Amino acid sequence: MRTPASPPKFDELFARLLKQADTALLTKLVGPPSGSAGDDSYPHWDKLRRLRPPEGWTSDEWWVATKIGRIRQQKTAPLTACDGSPFVYTLADPIPERLHDIDLRAGGTIAMPVQVTNPDLKDRYLVSSLIQEAATSCILEGAATTRVAAEEMIRAGRKPRDRGERMILNNFETMRLIGKWREKPLTSSLVFDIHQRITRDTLDDPAMAGRFRRSEQKIDVGDNFGQVFHVPPNADELPWRVEQMCAFANGETPADFLHPVVRAILLHFWLAYDHPFVDGNGRTARALFYWSMLHSKYWLVEFISVSEIILRAPAKYARAFLYTETDGNDLTYFLIYHLDAIRRALNQLHEFVERKTEELDDLDRKLRGMRLLNHRQQALISHALRHPRADYTIESHRMSHAVVYQTARADLLDLVRQRLLTQHKVGRTWHFRPADHLEKRLRGTRR
Repeated sequence: MRTPASPPKFDELFARLLKQADTALLTKLVGPPSGSAGDDSYPHWDKLRRLRPPEGWTSDEWWVATKIGRIRQQKTAPLTACDGSPFVYTLADPIPERLHDIDLRAGGTIAMPVQVTNPDLKDRYLVSSLIQEAATSCILEGAATTRVAAEEMIRAGRKPRDRGERMILNNFETMRLIGKWREKPLTSSLVFDIHQRITRDTLDDPAMAGRFRRSEQKIDVGDNFGQVFHVPPNADELPWRVEQMCAFANGETPADFLHPVVRAILLHFWLAYDHPFVDGNGRTARALFYWSMLHSKYWLVEFISVSEIILRAPAKYARAFLYTETDGNDLTYFLIYHLDAIRRALNQLHEFVERKTEELDDLDRKLRGMRLLNHRQQALISHALRHPRADYTIESHRMSHAVVYQTARADLLDLVRQRLLTQHKVGRTWHFRPADHLEKRLRGTRR
């Protein structure tokens, strides 16, 4: 990937323009920047310099006016760069709108989709989303496998066949634990624990799992062609930097209010920037983002995969880091990118829920028209579609429909014969449960 062109040094460029400035130019520079950067509301110099500036402007003047407007809104983050300079950010458009959207759709007392609140369905959807996030997060870091193979491994409970599958299983198991750790404060020990679990049996040196990289271990971020994009801080700085990161994650810094979603995104950036481990930094950073969102009560985030969105265009993800580093440590680029990824992931979840709801409604209509099932059987199977862990007995079916024992028994055994239910005995009582892949079986059933 090409490294974006670094902007001209603002102080030098502004000073040069001042030397030739007249009153009209000064008024123009300190006023609201004009001109459009197309669909990019917060363009980097690398893009803006290629665009036609507004009438009567040069690209340099346009950039200076843009930067002046941003500097006025800047806030300072607790994170510092390797040279000691602070990272900054603004809440420029479209950040407020996207934060509001996430507040409405991912946390608090939102209208909850039945697929993720029904206790019988919740685990199924949660496991699917965790598998998706675990697989795509690892594929981003080079795991040579597919999401389908990963899902088969996890659902079948088989052991990983190679390093890539081990990475995915580690990530899946860690993500499940993060859901349980949401109430815990973040500490260095917890960060080490997350990294150790994520990298177990996948590192060239197993002793480095859950440990800071050493000073002699050169860990630069680059591509396969030797181009270096980022040189992280020295190893001897890592203990205090991670302590500062944990204080930030726990809301101890900064003193002013910081929106919880902004905090979660900056936490993701912070660990990725510091790159404290020999490997697994990206997976650990994304895991900390999920911990932070769940810690702040954005419960629906557990059902989305941000890594799936990142994987579709990984260059944009990398470019968001590079834009930040090349333009005065301006985190706004990464915030806007990450907020868009969350929005897309939430859209994907809601579209999935709507699609599944339509499919269940369609199956209900099909059930009502199936001559092979009587009305009692139709009602039971309709219930089973929405409660895949339900347990039925002859007595419960008899009581539900006010029929005699023999009729209830015949109903259930007929559903077993049609492979829509399974049966097993507990003591002296037969129990009946929905068959695996009940939806697929119904779609293949003739009327």
